[in-house]
Amino acid sequence: MAAGPPPEEIHFSQRPQVDGEIPGQRSRELLDRQSALEANTVAYPRSIPIAMDAARGATIRDADGNVYLDFFGGIGVANVGHSNPYVLEAAQDQLDSLAHTIDFPTEARIEFLEAVDGIAPGSLPGNSRIAFGGPTGTNAIEASIKLARYNTGNEELIGFDRGYHGGTAGALSLSGWSSYKSDYEPLLSGVVHVPYPTARGRDRDPSESLDRTLDAVRSVLRDDGPSPAGIWVEPIQGSGGVVVPPEGFLEGLREVTDDHDVLLVVDEIQTGMGRTGEWFGCTPSGITPDAVTVGKGIGGIGLPLSATIYREELDTWGPSAHAGTFRGHVPAMIAGTRAIEYIDDHDLLDRAETLGSYLRERLSECAERCPSLVDVRGRGLLVGAEFVDGDGSPLASVVDEIQDRCLRRGLIVWTAGIEGHVLRLLPPLVLTDKQARVGMDILTDVIRTVTRESAETPDAARRRS
Repeated sequence: MAAGPPPEEIHFSQRPQVDGEIPGQRSRELLDRQSALEANTVAYPRSIPIAMDAARGATIRDADGNVYLDFFGGIGVANVGHSNPYVLEAAQDQLDSLAHTIDFPTEARIEFLEAVDGIAPGSLPGNSRIAFGGPTGTNAIEASIKLARYNTGNEELIGFDRGYHGGTAGALSLSGWSSYKSDYEPLLSGVVHVPYPTARGRDRDPSESLDRTLDAVRSVLRDDGPSPAGIWVEPIQGSGGVVVPPEGFLEGLREVTDDHDVLLVVDEIQTGMGRTGEWFGCTPSGITPDAVTVGKGIGGIGLPLSATIYREELDTWGPSAHAGTFRGHVPAMIAGTRAIEYIDDHDLLDRAETLGSYLRERLSECAERCPSLVDVRGRGLLVGAEFVDGDGSPLASVVDEIQDRCLRRGLIVWTAGIEGHVLRLLPPLVLTDKQARVGMDILTDVIRTVTRESAETPDAARRRS
């Protein structure tokens, strides 16, 4: 028998239910109260100005009773949907008995370790070790840096331009976003960034882009230079703009790292746990990473959890070499196990691939009549749509306007890219056919309206002339 209620039964509704001004009075009150107390680092309500009250499946209800279709998914956390009953019940039962165990064994913890090992990419199943250190993906990245340096004795790290790995010092050092880290430098020394290859239409020959990247990596790994501890890569750059590399990228990177005896660490924090239509974004390549970092969706329904999965041969460090107070959050672990079961029992990997194709098809149809929508890309339910003007300049203001108008019609979408000119969709894998259709009807209508109005402005007319 399949786990829990089927996906179509776990939502508030199949379409938005928005009445009145957004944000409503109660949301405004809560936004103001939060603003008066919390740090300026709060970011998401600046773009999505609502206060949340509850969420179910692929729907969110705000404090004023409005219901939204969620194509944001907690930025990739809610893979099995918000408050999925099958997952939620197990987490609540666990919370009633035991929540915090540091790293003492429990049945729930061991079952989770076995479940994660069973879906790990390549030849890692049965040949892996899993380390917990903290509740967020950036903690997993920090663990992987320590693991690589400990095992190799080398200092240098290699990351990719436009990559994003988290907000702590080591993760920021690996990230290729100067706007995120320039105020905090110097960070870790010995970090080199190389270009990330792209299969985008603007790059006329994706194979040339791939060759340039691999040549750049080989240049860093030259025999007369320092030996790096490892290379950190996202199978698809999510925050960087949903950048999908050409076929053969991870295979080529694996070959180069093997040739130079360098560890390959794959950051699956956003792409993992079924988001791309496979358990992990690197799975289609067939490679076996030396280490994989996971977070976001691994906690089942948004419970805080992250992990670093790595080859058993690298388990050379000792007790407390990587530690953390919250490495034993058992409710998150049992929620993670239940989420894996739910995805498997309801074929949500295939579902993500099917729905993702539908979302991209609708956007591609829209692009035929919207010249500023120059590229639609992604894999599974990680979808990006890029907007630029006639000169190729990023149109972040257009994407912001699309996001705002979608919100007022009951659809929550997000953005990506250093310039903020990529629309990013990360809906839960439990999204129904009707929700997908209704959401894309809203989104494509808003895109056509906003891009038409943008093209009719005097500034746009001057650029065309």
